[in-house]
Amino acid sequence: MAATATAQSFSKVPAANLPPQKNLHCRELSAQAITPSPLKTTFLGAKLFCVQPCTLRPQFVSSCNTNRRRHSLASTAVSFSLPTANPERVSSVDNVPKWSGKAIKSFAMGELEARKLKYPTTGTEALIMGILIEGTNLAAKLLRANGVTLFKVREETVKLLGKADMFFFSPEHPPLTEEAQRALDWAVDEKLKSGDGGDITTAHILLGVWSEVESPGHKILSTLGFNDEIAKELQSLISKPGFKDD
Repeated sequence: MAATATAQSFSKVPAANLPPQKNLHCRELSAQAITPSPLKTTFLGAKLFCVQPCTLRPQFVSSCNTNRRRHSLASTAVSFSLPTANPERVSSVDNVPKWSGKAIKSFAMGELEARKLKYPTTGTEALIMGILIEGTNLAAKLLRANGVTLFKVREETVKLLGKADMFFFSPEHPPLTEEAQRALDWAVDEKLKSGDGGDITTAHILLGVWSEVESPGHKILSTLGFNDEIAKELQSLISKPGFKDD
């Protein structure tokens, strides 16, 4: 009889109202978003407590979705642009040329290389190293074909700029030097002049570095055998319609 009474007691516990599966995609659940509901029952005369499965407050789920959308939009904005000193160079956002994925990755690798060398800024030499680290772009292939490798550029960089203090820590995103910023702006301007509507590539960045004659990047390239003839060859390649950063 006791077992029958117990079974009847548990059968009276209402079924939990589980939230829709689509509302459970948030990775982090705030304690404030959980609303447990205790239910009393008895087992062999002793009082027990059951807790219904937690439910998410609609406003919390909505906030979670909004934050994720904002993060996605921010990531998209970063992935299509690099720093510029002249944002007014185009009449509208629609006319701004996009950076290729390899150009963006090369820039990120250049920043990282500057941090590895413990330099306070990202210079033209770091832009070259970023291009070579990415490795699969046309500019990197052309550099390697002419004997310019990552090891050689890094070695010449230390010779020219010296070693940083071992106790110095670079910022997370070392700011661009004036020469490096002008090199990127040159790349944008050159693409706007062409009017073909393609992406700004690593080749444009490399030619932008070469245009800064007094910059460390230009000096290092000259030391390693890069010259105007190679630059003209690269210029002719990027001038072709439909040029891609391969």
